[in-house]
Amino acid sequence: MSPVSRRTVCGALLAAPVLAGGCGGAEDDAVTFFFQARPEEARARLRIVDEFGRRRPDIRIRTIMSGPDPLQQMLTYCAGGRCPDVLMAWELLYAGLAERGVLLDLRTLLEREPDGGAALRADGYSTLYETFGYGGGQYALPEQWSGVFLYYNRKLFEQAGIRPPTTWGAPWTYAEFLAAARELTHRDGDGRVRRWGFVDGWVPYYSAACFGMNNGADWFSPPLAPTRTEIGDPRFIAGMQFYADLAVRHGVAPSTDARQSVSAYDLFARGRAAMLLGGHWLYSEFAGRDLEFDVTVLPIGPHGGPAAVTDVGCTGLAIAAASPRRERAWEFVKFATGPIGQAIIAESGLFVPVLRSAMTSPGFAAAHRDIHNLTVFTEGPDHSRQLAITPAWGKVDSLLSRTCNRVLRGAAPATSLAAAAPDIDALLKART
Repeated sequence: MSPVSRRTVCGALLAAPVLAGGCGGAEDDAVTFFFQARPEEARARLRIVDEFGRRRPDIRIRTIMSGPDPLQQMLTYCAGGRCPDVLMAWELLYAGLAERGVLLDLRTLLEREPDGGAALRADGYSTLYETFGYGGGQYALPEQWSGVFLYYNRKLFEQAGIRPPTTWGAPWTYAEFLAAARELTHRDGDGRVRRWGFVDGWVPYYSAACFGMNNGADWFSPPLAPTRTEIGDPRFIAGMQFYADLAVRHGVAPSTDARQSVSAYDLFARGRAAMLLGGHWLYSEFAGRDLEFDVTVLPIGPHGGPAAVTDVGCTGLAIAAASPRRERAWEFVKFATGPIGQAIIAESGLFVPVLRSAMTSPGFAAAHRDIHNLTVFTEGPDHSRQLAITPAWGKVDSLLSRTCNRVLRGAAPATSLAAAAPDIDALLKART
């Protein structure tokens, strides 16, 4: 399961519809901007495009909406000589495009404007910028953060007398988290679960890896252009097993088979789950409902801490290496990832911005007025870790998915992960 499936694209969307009106056809000289988004997210991005057009009427932007497989679509466009000028870049996918020469190394553009680049970095988060630094280049500028955390039903927690952590720096432990999940799981007289303590709205084995990282282990070393996996580290194994046991042993989360028949999002939205692991992409889905919810951080294991960590979960904006409009594309990328574009992102309530000034702005707070633990968002980037930035991710992901999902189904213990490490390492080293 690809990480881009965090944002499910409606099947009715065409592969490449033009969203911005008045930008002309394919033969004009507009800068083309390729991205993936749900309809409400697309509208937020169009507000950035509109504001840029108001300030720079000399540069026209034509937007292209991705279909369900943006990576394949980008490769198809570029192979046919129709590569969009500006492309959304996903942290787990962009390295393959960079290695193929599809993406422009932005260092040459940044070096021309040292003051502007320094200002962006000073106002931003180093981990997010470094995420797009494969091979010593800079292939995108970060535009939004979406690491994972826990949503929780505030009413259910209050009724149970449970007070979850409010910051990444003071997390709860595995034991405290499990105790809460047990208390909040409700069964009827026949033993059937009527409410789960915990459900997962992300990719389960990615989530399990985050539990491993919160037990003091790395997933890959180094995360940027890794040469080996650390899935055989006893700390990672213990974290993966703890996550698997939530369903397999403790019965506080749905089994792998049960997850196929009902969505975690629906369970949480209907009050049939007390906690949901997910990212900010789910926030707008809950904000419009009659649902009292808040957010908290992931738990740490006995070898983790002192602070909890999460994944980077970042997207960025890149420029096609073959773009004949790279100068104008650069002006748009700077705008969208700079103070004005990020202020629009912050006010939308649909994304978490990547500049501290936007993160701490009144607009961001107003867009999340019902969230008490806002620091889970505002401090999230500082507690983020990259998962794996490698062109080999597609093959590595496939092998990891088969190996880890056996553990999550209870078909194998987490100690079995170590046997897959040599094959994963071989895939990684073949690309370094």
